[in-house]
Amino acid sequence: VTPYFIAVPPATTLAVGDNSPPPSTMSIDKLLPALLECFGIILCGYIAGRTNIITPTQAKGLGNFVSKFALPALLFKNMVLLDFGDVIWPFLWSILVAKVCVFFIVCVLTLIVASPDSRFSKAGLFSIFATQSNDFALGYPIVEALYQSTYPEYLQYIYLVAPVSLMLLNPIGFAFCEFQKWKNQGSHQQSKLRIVGFVLLQVLKNPIVFMVVFGISAHFVLHGTIPAFMAEFVDGLANSFGGAALFYLGLSMVGQLRKLTRSTVVTLILLITAKLLLMPLLCKDMVDLLDNNNTSSMNHSSLSDYAFLYGVFPTAPSVAIYAIYYNTELEVVTSGMVISTFLSAPIMYVSAWLLTIHWMDPQLLMRSLQTVSFDISIVSLVALLWTIPVMFLSKKFKRLPHMLTVNLFLAQLSSCIGMILWNFVVKEDNFISQIFTFALLSTSLYSAFIWPGLIALSIVLMKKYDDLNGSPGQCESGCESTDCLLAQMEELQPPPDRQVARHVLLCLLLTVFLLANFSSCLWLICNHTPGRLHLELQFFSAIAIYGQGFISFALFGLDKHFILLPLKRLYHRCFGKKKEEQPQTDLPDDIKMTCTQFTKYHKQQCFHDIVKKRRCGMKTMADCFLGCELVDWLQQVGLAQDRGEALLYGTRLQQGGVLLHIKQEYSFEDIPDEIRRLNYVISDLPQSLAAKPPISG
Repeated sequence: VTPYFIAVPPATTLAVGDNSPPPSTMSIDKLLPALLECFGIILCGYIAGRTNIITPTQAKGLGNFVSKFALPALLFKNMVLLDFGDVIWPFLWSILVAKVCVFFIVCVLTLIVASPDSRFSKAGLFSIFATQSNDFALGYPIVEALYQSTYPEYLQYIYLVAPVSLMLLNPIGFAFCEFQKWKNQGSHQQSKLRIVGFVLLQVLKNPIVFMVVFGISAHFVLHGTIPAFMAEFVDGLANSFGGAALFYLGLSMVGQLRKLTRSTVVTLILLITAKLLLMPLLCKDMVDLLDNNNTSSMNHSSLSDYAFLYGVFPTAPSVAIYAIYYNTELEVVTSGMVISTFLSAPIMYVSAWLLTIHWMDPQLLMRSLQTVSFDISIVSLVALLWTIPVMFLSKKFKRLPHMLTVNLFLAQLSSCIGMILWNFVVKEDNFISQIFTFALLSTSLYSAFIWPGLIALSIVLMKKYDDLNGSPGQCESGCESTDCLLAQMEELQPPPDRQVARHVLLCLLLTVFLLANFSSCLWLICNHTPGRLHLELQFFSAIAIYGQGFISFALFGLDKHFILLPLKRLYHRCFGKKKEEQPQTDLPDDIKMTCTQFTKYHKQQCFHDIVKKRRCGMKTMADCFLGCELVDWLQQVGLAQDRGEALLYGTRLQQGGVLLHIKQEYSFEDIPDEIRRLNYVISDLPQSLAAKPPISG
């Protein structure tokens, strides 16, 4: 008896006389280094943007270089050198048909369920999101690592497939967005013919489309070779694309997940499912159906696998530019781009590894599944042994919905213990131990799938109860001030201790895991020889079932008020006083210049515009302002071009003593959802920038 609740398919039968497995069509050994290289560079870009080493304004310059110089040069070079004789055209038609199917499905469903005031713009943008892949920056290095030594001609398909979306599907999506703008105007100043002309102009202005057309024309004029006098120049620009594009991708991810709200989670999950699950399956199926004339069965199989991997490529960052231009669903698109990029890495690696398996002994497959489940159970067990005490020590287990969440964590802990025990008792000839362990594992796993439903029900009931009794509109401290900052924040936010958004996200993720497990069982019932894709689903189900504890730790293990804030206070107590005791006469020149400029030319106006007297209870905060208010003000008066530069400007003011946190515990931050971090006062800065304590005023 196996405790996985996922079925193991029988081994693929080999032909008579075949004593060795067929050769692999991809080099899997080079995939992991390629993934580490790509996502390592992306992480460097994210860190550079997150720490404001490179501001958003500066990142735009890098983005312009990548899109307007490096990428066109790369496309021109490969279009000129392209060998059309090696192209298998049914493969391109298969990818086109798959993209059209996904585009049509997403578009129709969005038109059905979306509200009339934004129906067409959402349909166009979501359809582009589900079909436009990050082919060049992230896709090409992966394909190069897998097929450079086996099928090097596969690399050129990237340059032929990418324009399919840009020239055929994207214009349809743009037309929907433009039609929504025309419909919302009311006066209908623009004619439909002008809308069509504008869409065609946008397509022709795209550097990718223009350079593909120009490169194909140059291919026939130059007879497939680049002249020697311009070869080095083109190579220099083309070779600079890879690292720069990945670094810019990391920069573009900074701050995007902050825009994610509870109302967009369901839409985001559906779009990512369409992009990372529906697209690869359709690509593979279309190649199997349309590429029937391929004489080589191995080449046909490799093209089918290649189509599946191509479908897993994440959404391109340019879709976020479209969302900004049309001012539509920016939070969904940007968050989806980030999440799909990082989800694609494990999916591509596991898919490529499983696609190289042409035959496998059932016992070996069973041991592999059990090893994966055992390893992930240990990681999940450690995470839960941290998370459960946090819930008890913070006393959140006494109130809803955390009372039910603790029971979910205990069920997950029991399932991990049961899986670890099963790894040992299955090797022993002890029937009683096996029955006991299997009963523990079965009960805990089914309980772990029941508790999320009870949590979701409790959230709905609490929401209805709050609506009936009316909304925490007065300050809990008991003050009667009309300008109470705490009361204003409490009116805008739900009760902080309930953590509704985290519970909703937990329930959605566990629901996806349950559906994956159910799909695996249903797939085997309908098809007794499901193949390698079902094998991939089995491994995903095993990781999802026994890795629930890691999700719980990520959402609830690092409690802000019980873990993070006390650690930060301890850090400031240990190291903050030492910094305050140091004289400020040795401040860098840029900090001195910023402080002098602000106090001489802008301090009075800033004080007049944003500083207010705020009161809470018996304590009065004179001349306070929020960090986000100063960030907005610095952009309005032109002292900063974006929020990143404004954050650096405010940090320099605090380092120079111009700004002072009310509790002297936190650095300058631009986070509008935490009162204790954002109250600052403007001090009377001494002319000499000496170590004199700032005076509120």
